[in-house]
Amino acid sequence: MGLRRVALVSRAVAGESGRRAKTALLADCLRELGPEEGPAAVVLLSGEAQRLRTGVGPAGLRDLPGPAAEASLGVREAERELERIAGVHGAGARAERRRLLVDLFARATAVEQEFLRAVLVGDLRQGALDALVGEAVAQAAGVPVAAVRRALMFRGSARAVAEAALAGGEPALAAFRLEVGRPVRPMLAASAPDVGSALERTGPAALEWKLDGVRVQVHRDGGEVAVFTRGLEDVTGRVPEVAEAALALPLRSAVLDGEAIALGLDGRPRPFQETAARAASRRDPDRLRAEVPLSVFFFDLLHRDGADLVDRPGLERWAALAEAVPPGLRVGRTETGDRERASAFLRESLALGHEGVLVKDRSAGYAAGRRGAGWIKVKPRHTLDLVVLAAEWGSGRRRGFLSNLHLGARAAGEPGLGPWVMLGKTFKGLTDETLAWQTAELLARETERDDWTVRVRPELVVEIAFDGVQRSPRYPAGLALRFARVVRYRPDKGAGEADTVATVREIAAAEGL
Repeated sequence: MGLRRVALVSRAVAGESGRRAKTALLADCLRELGPEEGPAAVVLLSGEAQRLRTGVGPAGLRDLPGPAAEASLGVREAERELERIAGVHGAGARAERRRLLVDLFARATAVEQEFLRAVLVGDLRQGALDALVGEAVAQAAGVPVAAVRRALMFRGSARAVAEAALAGGEPALAAFRLEVGRPVRPMLAASAPDVGSALERTGPAALEWKLDGVRVQVHRDGGEVAVFTRGLEDVTGRVPEVAEAALALPLRSAVLDGEAIALGLDGRPRPFQETAARAASRRDPDRLRAEVPLSVFFFDLLHRDGADLVDRPGLERWAALAEAVPPGLRVGRTETGDRERASAFLRESLALGHEGVLVKDRSAGYAAGRRGAGWIKVKPRHTLDLVVLAAEWGSGRRRGFLSNLHLGARAAGEPGLGPWVMLGKTFKGLTDETLAWQTAELLARETERDDWTVRVRPELVVEIAFDGVQRSPRYPAGLALRFARVVRYRPDKGAGEADTVATVREIAAAEGL
């Protein structure tokens, strides 16, 4: 039992269209590997290995040794080798990474080499991301899926959760709890075409301004504060205004969810690119805050002075938030089940320069890391967060730049559609600056090309505006976007947060298709 087994299962999973069949294949493999090697397999299969940041791209995978005749690599052994490669830094790092990579591939059989290449460039094409592997872990360990999801919410690491489930079952998973200082996966919102459709799902609900900022999760423990992004990156040193706002609250300990945003002198939001650039910059924060000051607005409270609120209904969490956080630091909100009042609140949000509204089920707990029915975003125009699957070389003044983008949504288990479903192409909305940036970023993710098109790892998320949906036999889902154009790239979002084909079908249904 070893890496060859995992590689063959990965290949088999990629060939299956049904979610149940994929899950069963993965679960059988994890059950056979057991608690010793199963967690390492989860790292490789779930995409968690990509977060090791090995520094190895497609170019680094050229001219490697031919395959070994016999399988000898263990799964944990392969994981350790990838960890070693990721740990190489400083002078001579490139040569040392190459040496380690050559040694690893020299010991791998053909099917193992194929698997390792896909792991290193994030191109497994099996749809076996965190959610699917989480279901497989639950099945292999004989524990409820909800217990695995909850543990993932608090721990973040698929490896740690798999190790606990396979070795200790449900009691070991129950040991994972919210810890102040350790980020939890943020709750995500589904989409609806209008507030009426959203209210049909939730009933009377809370409506909040949807700010066009950067999601922040703030942990406070006494005089210590840590600020994390939606991708769980620690950015405390880059956003001192957020930390200071948290320290000023009448709390001993807290975990707050909110948005950091750059506002103009008139109080209206500055362009998202300015907020994103400010939050991502590692320059002197005092100089940055003078140039682009950030404000923070909180909309949820997950922990307060020793009490966890994650499982409490929204109404209870928001009441606790209102007691602890002054109005000037809270997102604007109202509660209603009336469509006219909800539409008026949406118009108010738009007039203030915000994106739209979030419609929130008042009885829902905080479903971290999931895009469920508890929160629903409504924007006045159709927009989707899609992933770039490929790009075509431009012509004329765009010659030398990757221009026409191939746009994909997550299949999310729809039979026969694979992990990504193309919905159309666009070259509209791209500035010269964006063209140059996206060309460099896409080439860094290149997997293959022909004379006109460069195919890339599905990693870059781009927000796309469009006028509607139309039927199209050209694309796998039978749907295409009308007049698609680029609004902006979303470096704050991972590919797993892209919208699904199901959302596109819902928009199509609302349009009578």
